[in-house]
Amino acid sequence: MTSLQDIAQQYVTLVLAVGQHDPDYVDAYYGPPEWRAEAEATPRTLTDIDALAGQLQQRLSSLGLQSLARHDVREAGLLGLRKVYLTKHLAALRTRIAMLQGHRLSFDEESQALYDAVAPERSEDEFLRALDVLNHAMPGSGSLLDRYRAFRDRYVIPPSALPAVFEAAINMCRQRTLAALPLPAEEQFTLEFVRGKSWSGYNWYQGKFQSVIQVNVDLPVHIDRAVDLAAHEGYPGHHVHNVLIEEQLVRQRGWVEFTVYPLYSPQSLMAEGIANCAAGAVFQTFERLAFERDVLFPLAGLDPSTATRCAMVAIAAQKLTQAGTEAARHLLNGDLDEEGAIYWLEKYALYSRPRAQQRVRFITQYRTYVINYTRGRELVDGYLTRKAGGDRARRWAVLGELMASPRLAGSLQ
Repeated sequence: MTSLQDIAQQYVTLVLAVGQHDPDYVDAYYGPPEWRAEAEATPRTLTDIDALAGQLQQRLSSLGLQSLARHDVREAGLLGLRKVYLTKHLAALRTRIAMLQGHRLSFDEESQALYDAVAPERSEDEFLRALDVLNHAMPGSGSLLDRYRAFRDRYVIPPSALPAVFEAAINMCRQRTLAALPLPAEEQFTLEFVRGKSWSGYNWYQGKFQSVIQVNVDLPVHIDRAVDLAAHEGYPGHHVHNVLIEEQLVRQRGWVEFTVYPLYSPQSLMAEGIANCAAGAVFQTFERLAFERDVLFPLAGLDPSTATRCAMVAIAAQKLTQAGTEAARHLLNGDLDEEGAIYWLEKYALYSRPRAQQRVRFITQYRTYVINYTRGRELVDGYLTRKAGGDRARRWAVLGELMASPRLAGSLQ
């Protein structure tokens, strides 16, 4: 008789098989090494993988869960979420295969198929209003872009200070996370600074509660990015999320589907949404300001007396983050070419040209993945607020439960 575990194991082998055709597809894998070795030794065609995935979908849809965990409501609920998780991930896998074979969808169709979510469209008027607020917050002569860039240039972390600043930021985020969430004693990370990437930071989860956290230093790194990346990539973001998945879903429950992470899948919206809420879990606004002013600014050799002003401008500029999603929407739908998308990011997100070019490279490589940062944050933050309100201890507890569950975007709304 087919079980969820049988289907889960075959799903993992199909993800590894797709990874032979798409180098970005398998973001992490720490399951049985022989499964990966077999995928490499006997590669399957995309057509064969798609057919096998279709068969798995049929078997999964006919699998009833009524008799499972009938005396444990919570366990039955988790098994139901597990079935939905596998159902949507198999559908996303087949969508990615179709894309690798040349099939193209609209921006919204693609994001729904891959990530179980659609990002609401934002108008240019919305960004113009946000820019007007920022303009009034930064009086002076010259264009807003020039003034904003000149202001931001004052808060670049000197390359020689990057290790100390990031280690301090990560250590504080870790300390505060450990005070709220129990983690395995073996968990740890390695911090690396890299170049030649289209992203600003990345967490490469290794399994056994270990991560490699990389920070891209192609472009200047601003002081406010230290806490953002420390929380997002580390604590309580991607590193903690993966640690809790391995501890509670893989080791305690034996759910093998979580030993593999397909990047283009609904799991990514949860991962990025949680990671983008991470800094807000660690610090309230005034706490973050005090830490940056008293610890990070001195380590970076920056004037602590200007920290409040720096934070105020950063908060005002956060309303422009959605402009990146709209740039991707217009580029991938064919409404803008790459040069047009770069101009859009310069105009509405106040990106420097090199940063806009880097972001367009990211969009070209990862496509609708960009919605996971913005829409993911909205959905996760909304879920945490409904479940915990302003109770910080409760919010931490709900965050921990969310990270260690197979819940997807559809169940957050």
